[in-house]
Amino acid sequence: MLVGRIAKPHGLRGEVAINPETDFPDERFVPGARLLLTRGERGERGERQAAETPEELQVATARFHNGRPLVRFEGFGSIEAVEPLAGASLWIRADSRSPLPAGQYYHDALIGCAVETVAGEAIGQVTRIDAFGSAPLLVVTDGRHDVLIPLAEAICVRIDPAARRIVIDPPDGLLDVNR
Repeated sequence: MLVGRIAKPHGLRGEVAINPETDFPDERFVPGARLLLTRGERGERGERQAAETPEELQVATARFHNGRPLVRFEGFGSIEAVEPLAGASLWIRADSRSPLPAGQYYHDALIGCAVETVAGEAIGQVTRIDAFGSAPLLVVTDGRHDVLIPLAEAICVRIDPAARRIVIDPPDGLLDVNR
């Protein structure tokens, strides 16, 4: 799971500024945390484009400046050592995530879920989640069109990531306006 991208070196002693890609930066960027670093090309949603072996790094020090994590990794003590890390992505293993309260889901757990209505009509499969406004939107494709469905309890009445299934009760016109 992507948790951040290294923006640039910060200072002369091996710290890097990180653009966080997580809702839990204060849990991910703490001394002792283990992160996987990958370099190279990334897709639109942060997925790896080519097979590569991630490098495991351990956070030595971490602090926040203007809401952005400033991190120094074990074994990196100078600006020269961290300059090549700029642009790299930082990941955690899925099994190291904290459990969420009931009714909350990690977005990547919903990607690939089949979506159908309470009447059993197949809508498509979740391809991504856009979280720009007050309610995230499931982007569901049927192979021809993308349908935007608010990730709201009133609409998404059953969410079962383990079964890879989401059942929706869309208000009148929601599916038509997207098609």
